[in-house]
Amino acid sequence: MQIDKLRGEQLDQLFEAILSLKDKEECYRFFDDIATISEIQSLTQRLQVAKMLREGHTYQVIVNESNASTTTISRVKRCLDYGNDGYQMVLDRVEDKQSE
Repeated sequence: MQIDKLRGEQLDQLFEAILSLKDKEECYRFFDDIATISEIQSLTQRLQVAKMLREGHTYQVIVNESNASTTTISRVKRCLDYGNDGYQMVLDRVEDKQSE
């Protein structure tokens, strides 16, 4: 499992830092300091692509609406199909929260 390759003390510290954030404003402040705009946009784009794939959109629609490359779309699709269900988990939780 690829996730095991990621595990380590430094990544644990990063995740603990993220989990300590209390609200969206704190997320904005932290991510503005820790990542470049480009890095944040890449993460945002991948989540948007995952959502659109899950909704059944075609690659062409996703390219047009998200400006993601077909390579990025394929990578996200592979994660949705064969990954650790991280996208599924997060998207389900976001949908549940929005429907409350």
